[in-house]
Amino acid sequence: MARDAGVSVATVSRIVNGKIGRASAETIARVEEAIARLSYRPNSVGRALRHRASRVVAMLAPNLDNPAMAAIAVSVESALRDAGYVMILCDTHDRAELQDDYLRAMRDQLVAGYVMVSAVRSKGLEETLKRGDPTVFVARRNPLGGGAYVGIDNRQAGADVADFLLGCGIERPAVLMAQQNASSTSERAAGFIERLVARGVPNDAIRRAIGPGLSHIEIGYAAAGMLVREGGWPRGALCVSDMIAYGAYRLAVEHGVPIPQRCRLVGVDGNAINAWIAPWLTSIRIPYESFGGHVVAQLQSLWSGVSTSEVHVAHEAPSAWSNPGAPARPATGAG
Repeated sequence: MARDAGVSVATVSRIVNGKIGRASAETIARVEEAIARLSYRPNSVGRALRHRASRVVAMLAPNLDNPAMAAIAVSVESALRDAGYVMILCDTHDRAELQDDYLRAMRDQLVAGYVMVSAVRSKGLEETLKRGDPTVFVARRNPLGGGAYVGIDNRQAGADVADFLLGCGIERPAVLMAQQNASSTSERAAGFIERLVARGVPNDAIRRAIGPGLSHIEIGYAAAGMLVREGGWPRGALCVSDMIAYGAYRLAVEHGVPIPQRCRLVGVDGNAINAWIAPWLTSIRIPYESFGGHVVAQLQSLWSGVSTSEVHVAHEAPSAWSNPGAPARPATGAG
């Protein structure tokens, strides 16, 4: 449009935004005529994002029935409220097309930025990042690479579980994973396996059970079934999330297998409800209540044009609170 009116882009921008003090009446008339002829509409969304005209931040997270997701949402909402922002929460159900629907809808709402919890690769996410919209990734790294991130060191968490199980005298622990492993859970499994191998466990002796689907409870149930069919219950296992451990426990109950006496399950999340519904579960505790402050700090850096880096929040290793009075016992057919 600037070319059509015979003026600079900066001049058009000033006039469109009502700053006409430096422009002549003739220039203003040419620009206004070009606007009418070309049916030009200012990109109010982009302008709002650049200048933070909005005080609303969108959080996109999957499976809000997962206590870990709910804990992250509570923490971030509280921190944003303290900073003077309002949060809109959207459940993507781990589906790329739904994630994109919400990204488009939130852009139409002129949000100031996005908090992407456990994001998946999608076209809409790619477009959001190309525009430079302020975006912080939480729990799971940017599936497209780079970007501001808040989460734990997942490889170290996996290694801590390996050390814990070996310390319990469990020489051949297994790992229960999802078929569609995300970066966070795959890193936990990788750190677990790497530490076991480094401590002398043969790689081919580490049993790996993979469950299909998106629901971690169903994945845990299916993966535990795979273990039972292919050698029986191990003496101990890493479940890459607490929800996967819940699913494995359900199968153990159905088979009459006492947990943790016969098989010690170790999860990752440290959900607050564990003390009430899963006292049998040892878990890496992730302090989700502290995530909100880090997320807001990352957003503020993005809004200010300051470079960001990964924030690794310290997790609590299982030895810090596990029950030493419930040692794992050898099981018939166990690995």
